[in-house]
Amino acid sequence: MAHIYRLLRSSSSHRILHKPVVRFRSTSLAPALDLVPGEYDGPSMKTKVPGPKSQELIQRYSDATLNGYTVNFCVDSHNSLGNYVVDADGNRMLDTFCQISSLPLGYNHPDLLAVARDPNNASVLAARPALAMYPNMDYPEKLENLIQAIAPRGLKHMTTMMCGTCSNENAIKQAFIRYRSRERGGNPTEEDLSSSMLNEGPGSPSYSVLSFDGAFHGRTFACLSLSHSKAIHKVDIPAMNWPFAPFPRFKYPLKEFEKENRADEDRCLAKVREIIAEKKSTGSPVAAVIIEPIQAEGGDYHASPYFFRNLQQICKETESAFIVDEVQTCCGATGYFWAHEAWDLPEPPDFVTFSKKLISGGYFFKEEYGPKLGARIFNTWMGDPPKVLMMEAVLDVIRREGLLDLTRTSGAHLMAGLEDIQAKYPQHVRNARGPGTFCAIDVVDSGVLAKVASDVRDKGVLLGTCGTNSLRFRPALIFQPHHADILLDTLESTLQEL
Repeated sequence: MAHIYRLLRSSSSHRILHKPVVRFRSTSLAPALDLVPGEYDGPSMKTKVPGPKSQELIQRYSDATLNGYTVNFCVDSHNSLGNYVVDADGNRMLDTFCQISSLPLGYNHPDLLAVARDPNNASVLAARPALAMYPNMDYPEKLENLIQAIAPRGLKHMTTMMCGTCSNENAIKQAFIRYRSRERGGNPTEEDLSSSMLNEGPGSPSYSVLSFDGAFHGRTFACLSLSHSKAIHKVDIPAMNWPFAPFPRFKYPLKEFEKENRADEDRCLAKVREIIAEKKSTGSPVAAVIIEPIQAEGGDYHASPYFFRNLQQICKETESAFIVDEVQTCCGATGYFWAHEAWDLPEPPDFVTFSKKLISGGYFFKEEYGPKLGARIFNTWMGDPPKVLMMEAVLDVIRREGLLDLTRTSGAHLMAGLEDIQAKYPQHVRNARGPGTFCAIDVVDSGVLAKVASDVRDKGVLLGTCGTNSLRFRPALIFQPHHADILLDTLESTLQEL
């Protein structure tokens, strides 16, 4: 595990698969890499999706949970492999959404199966420890190795959590604790302790967190108050009276709208300053600012490094914690292991949260934000050691196979294809965008967004949607240019039929 992070940045040689590869386009000239032995050579569809078996299973799921509205189909996890998901009806689809962007190596990768089958891991799988009280004796070393391997530059401390939402939630709590400790000049007083039990000040201070229009940070109470992407997520749920600022809405192509986009970023930054000043003057100071490198759920909205550097500077001036939510963008999908690496920040963020492709949840943080008392950042499990075992295996494969390089190559190929398609069908799609394979394209008529996604799926390619009119692509790190060709041809044939 040592020095994996350094190695993740370097190229690695690949095993080349010297056999004919099914191609849907002629633009991909690189030979396929044998990253998952036995991977299928393309989609194979037997029914529309969901098929009759999936429909029956969805009904049973719905009867059990009374909450089956969002289920697309049921997965045959045994026969899914690599970039391909197989459903209950035997339909085999190229999966470019990968369980909402959470599969780093696709399905049934041999290295991850080896972790699950290793007898030495059986005791870890059988007895989940309460890590904040009784960690396994090898866990401190695993944390040390992970910090050395993947910590964002300048950050040396990490807390594991169970998911992305609770990672954000606890990073925010830690930011509040530090803000109040600094303001008070030390640990809580007796008055703080007693008043907190009544949900009153000074023990329960009126602090706030600033988020952004279009953001999504999770669905717990605090994180839901910070999310502004879809009304159905928030309706009927009480919300914190916390502020949010506008997030830039870039015009494309970027080179043609540099002046307009910079003006929009400056407008948003000015609003951030205004909000922070206003909240301080009304007794609800902004203790933290939380932001995604790319607003994924909200519609794949982007900002430039200029915007993020200036936002960090505002946080520094106002003593607000700068929290970067990398739950969706961590682990290489943008071509950087951490998306914020592209910003060239003068110093690290105060917090960087993660989950999704890193399998375990958690966050890195600056030393000054460490809690000074016990039981402040605490839950029963504080993470999941089996997920850490999987994370170690994922990092080893990324290093060994040079998957960051592959993501950049595949992403460039995908983007070139999307730009070609939008040039051919400007009446249907526009605004192709994204670093690495973290890409999206807008459907001009939002009313046909669901139809496009469904028709593409019925032809054997699974993709996602976001915002009101965007198709989003979140493939695994083993996604290659020939997979992009299948995706691009299927999307183009679907647009031809509109």
